[in-house]
Amino acid sequence: MANPILLARNAQQDVFLLPKLANRHGCITGATGTGKTVSLQVMAQAFSQLGVPVFMADVKGDLTGISQPGASNPKFEERLKKYNLPMPNFAGCPTVLWDVFGEQGHPIRATISDMGPLLLSRVLNLNETQTGVLNLVFKVADDEGQLILDLKDLRAMLQHVSERAAELRQTYGNVSAASVGAIQRALLTIESQGADQFFGEPMLDIFDLMRVDSNGQGYINILAADKLMQSPKLYSVFLLWLLAELYELLPEVGDLEKPKFVFFFDEAHLLFNDAPTVLLERIEQIVRLIRSKGVGVYFVTQNPIDIPDTVLGQLGNRIQHALRAFTPRDQKAVKTVADTMRPNPDLNIATAITELGVGEALVSCLDEKGSPSITQRVWMMPPASRIGPATEAERQTIRAQSMFSGKYDRVIDRESAFEVLQKRVSDKGNQAMGKTVSQTNAQDDGIWGAVKDMMIGSTGPRGGRKDGIVQQMVKQQARSMTRQLIRGVLGSLIGKR
Repeated sequence: MANPILLARNAQQDVFLLPKLANRHGCITGATGTGKTVSLQVMAQAFSQLGVPVFMADVKGDLTGISQPGASNPKFEERLKKYNLPMPNFAGCPTVLWDVFGEQGHPIRATISDMGPLLLSRVLNLNETQTGVLNLVFKVADDEGQLILDLKDLRAMLQHVSERAAELRQTYGNVSAASVGAIQRALLTIESQGADQFFGEPMLDIFDLMRVDSNGQGYINILAADKLMQSPKLYSVFLLWLLAELYELLPEVGDLEKPKFVFFFDEAHLLFNDAPTVLLERIEQIVRLIRSKGVGVYFVTQNPIDIPDTVLGQLGNRIQHALRAFTPRDQKAVKTVADTMRPNPDLNIATAITELGVGEALVSCLDEKGSPSITQRVWMMPPASRIGPATEAERQTIRAQSMFSGKYDRVIDRESAFEVLQKRVSDKGNQAMGKTVSQTNAQDDGIWGAVKDMMIGSTGPRGGRKDGIVQQMVKQQARSMTRQLIRGVLGSLIGKR
């Protein structure tokens, strides 16, 4: 059985996270600068040491230090002594760096078909009618065996469907030219944000995120998300796509001694902002069912009320850092947290939330029976890895030593909808040109035959001969010469007379 993970400590007791219940999900919440990132790093490293692969998004660019061993200093030692915390065994974790744009890590790509119309409509910010047209385009592509792998494939299919709107109406429904135009404009918008680098092949193999090294430690997969955050909808949809892929591809395993994979979703509020009802239902379903696949999901966000109640109720392991109650919304958040955490008779949770120091938290994890433990006010454990980013040289070394060097770095552009439809248009053009040439030749033959008959004559159906212009001119010339000769002869004769 996997050893419990020591998360935090106070004067009375230690607080542990039980690995066999880590797939019951959790959240790390608190205001900026209160220690959420360090708590995430402590948990990620603990899972890695248990042999559990981890995926997390590095929104602020300071998580890559987990790949390097930490170091002590006088201030660090003073803090440990003050709060009676143990000195960690400094070590880094095996790490793989990823980046949708391929700048700070291996590129991550997904195909348009694999993303699907629901998530894609979220990225494109489409209304209900436009989403319906997008669904129709995907349906036509499926029925006709067209592959939609990248943005140019989707554009080609949109144009193809628009041109065949009248033909497709009876089978698939109405295709509005205005909706197609709106989708095309939305594609231009996300392309300018770099989405064309995300959609395509080779597509990420989800199982490449679930590797362990030769020592049995789980790899920490870090997604560079500082640039990706400039397109928040693409960021949230990308991470949701990862969750959906894990859910669809992993087999049912039930409750294991430790999870097979742990997923940290930083800036989780972006997933739920302005999300349509159908997408929220999809998220709730994935979170509820993915634990049976051995996957633990941990949402990291500033305010717990950013997470819908239907999802928040499924997060059994809670780490709550300080919140500031400066506004009515903040006060509501404080009350929500206090009401949803298991009460402690010796602790006023609502008051404590606003008093917590940096690195201090309220923690409630699931106990052996799967029930939330009594909320404890504690100091979080220090990480054994470096706090802060790795240097550029260290990141280059990580990439050079990666087992995926060369696997995802080159783009593959195989024959798909764009090429097939382009070829179809080209073939139609060639056929039309051939027909035109044939008609022209036939016309030319007909004209030449008429000219020939007119010039040199023709034979009628009964064998009669009709003189042409040339023959007529020859005969006319001969008659003229004969007349001249006769006149000359006659003239001479008459003259002599």
